[in-house]
Amino acid sequence: MDKSQAKAKKDREEFMETYFKIAKDLLEIPEMADMPETNQWLKKVLDYNVPHGKANRGLSTVMAYKLFAGDKLTEENLKLAHVLGWCVEILQAFFLVSDDIMDGSETRRGVPCWYKNDNLGLAAVNDALMLESCIYQILKKYFQDKSYYAKLMEVMLDITYKTIFGQSLDTRTGQDKKMETYTMKRYSAIVKYKTCYYSFYLPVALAMTMTGIDDPKVLKQVQELTLEMGHMFQVQDDYLDCFGDVNVTGKIGTDIQDCKCSWLFVTAMDKCSPEQKKELLEIYGIDDDDKIEAVKKIYSDLGIPAAFNKYEEHAYKQICEKIEWLRNDLPKDLFYDMVNKIYKRSS
Repeated sequence: MDKSQAKAKKDREEFMETYFKIAKDLLEIPEMADMPETNQWLKKVLDYNVPHGKANRGLSTVMAYKLFAGDKLTEENLKLAHVLGWCVEILQAFFLVSDDIMDGSETRRGVPCWYKNDNLGLAAVNDALMLESCIYQILKKYFQDKSYYAKLMEVMLDITYKTIFGQSLDTRTGQDKKMETYTMKRYSAIVKYKTCYYSFYLPVALAMTMTGIDDPKVLKQVQELTLEMGHMFQVQDDYLDCFGDVNVTGKIGTDIQDCKCSWLFVTAMDKCSPEQKKELLEIYGIDDDDKIEAVKKIYSDLGIPAAFNKYEEHAYKQICEKIEWLRNDLPKDLFYDMVNKIYKRSS
């Protein structure tokens, strides 16, 4: 194990220590002491859905705080940055539990989706809401005496609002199945709101709020850069949903049968012949194994995998160039770390 790997391991272990602390805090809220069974259920919901991912969003929050704070970094604030990182991870869990129900997904991170666990079904909707409500209990406990508490709440609520609207557009687009409206413009709007804001902008925005950075020009530059990272991330997700190794991704793809406005479909529609387009429109969005394989064959025949590789290389190069153009008072190492974590990812 080299130094960078050892550091990453140590950072994750320290991050996990904070998870156990805040999970314990959530189970010991005095006003909820007369609901022991529900508290234990919350523990089960948290432990199943929150700590088992790569934790890139949470760890990016911590790294962002360290780099923005510089020589003003304190041990107390570093612990608070860990807490904020877990707020982002819990928000992610809330979105994933909800998304899996809406998409009818089977697995997540190599195990059955939460709503599939013990045949929970739609009762899991309330569990998703429990997860979201935990965020504000945590923020209240750890930050209510901080001058930036209201701003933290504003940032978290705003990004949650944007993400829910993005999820709505994504879900309704798939339900309506008006495939003639599946354009790159619509795709970009779905991705921007469903994925980019909470996955890439939120961790940095929270760290900047902690450190008192509120220059609109700085925020705009950071937002534009992180949204580009998020777009690349979602295109990768679309590709892995179709062509990824389930044993690596831990998730069985459903984009084709869910009639998603995905990067692959939009790109294919621009490339295909009239005959291929007719076939694609007839078989896309149908939950039938033969038709799903037929869609994948059309994608392969059109060279979509090669087009994806070309896109990823171009997007990565463009993002790195924009990092170099950042103002000198912004931590370039943070943004290189964020984009390098997702470049050429397989899960």
